[in-house]
Amino acid sequence: MNSSLHVTASALSIALLALPACAGEMPVRPQNSYANGAVSGAAAQQDSLGGPGYADIADLVLSAPVIADATVRSTAKIKPAEAPNLAPGLVRLYVEVDVTALIRGADGLPPRIGYLLDVAPDSAGRVPKFKKARVLLFARPVAGAGNQVQLVAPDAQIDWTPSADARARKIAKDALASDAPPVITGIGNAFHVAGALPGEGETQIFLTTADQRPVSLSVLRRPGEQPRWAVALSEIVDESAAPPAPETLLWYRMACALPPTLPERSTGSLEAADAAIAREDYAFVIAALGPCGRTRKI
Repeated sequence: MNSSLHVTASALSIALLALPACAGEMPVRPQNSYANGAVSGAAAQQDSLGGPGYADIADLVLSAPVIADATVRSTAKIKPAEAPNLAPGLVRLYVEVDVTALIRGADGLPPRIGYLLDVAPDSAGRVPKFKKARVLLFARPVAGAGNQVQLVAPDAQIDWTPSADARARKIAKDALASDAPPVITGIGNAFHVAGALPGEGETQIFLTTADQRPVSLSVLRRPGEQPRWAVALSEIVDESAAPPAPETLLWYRMACALPPTLPERSTGSLEAADAAIAREDYAFVIAALGPCGRTRKI
């Protein structure tokens, strides 16, 4: 290793690890996780389109003020003694990349940037080779170092694929839209009103949000018909209300944040029969949403 690069990487290691971690959004239902939360020789779990799934990309996008499409120019190994807080069995690299495109970043980026990356060697002890690899980076700026960034998570360097790039751009755009759905934090009260006919009725379930904006679920049952459900982003549920489309920001914020069952406190004011129907209707909504699909460790 070049000695000047070694000194720079060592100093940068201490500086970057002193920065606070960014919590981002913290959905409730993590599923599988990567070992140690570090990048291995293989990329994150791939979906059928050849890249990480929607929820994994959304987790990273929503935590990252800087998102870049870049090509790795060089990597340099940092001595374990000079890599604070390095988990056992991992290797810390100083990575330099050439920025191809800036997907998000209010203050822009220089054409070449550097950052730290913890990686897991393979079974033979070989460190993954990233030189010339095209990657997507999810990062935050480093104060006072315009050519340095800090990854928002240990696995926030991912292989570039067309689907990963498209997803990252779409999620970043949707998150900044004026009508972006709020962050869902839990379940409020649930109500059920029986209809005039046996088996007829409507359940309404209110969700809690980070900014107190109203979000509610409604499930309508009619005899001989499949239940119909919708989500409303206002205090009024009108005919335009519908379930969220899969792989949208609203779908993600519901599928990855809602608990698997309706909390008991949400039906505390209901009669036992109405509470049972409300729980059944909530389970119907969760099944219709489908799994969050997250594979990352949150």
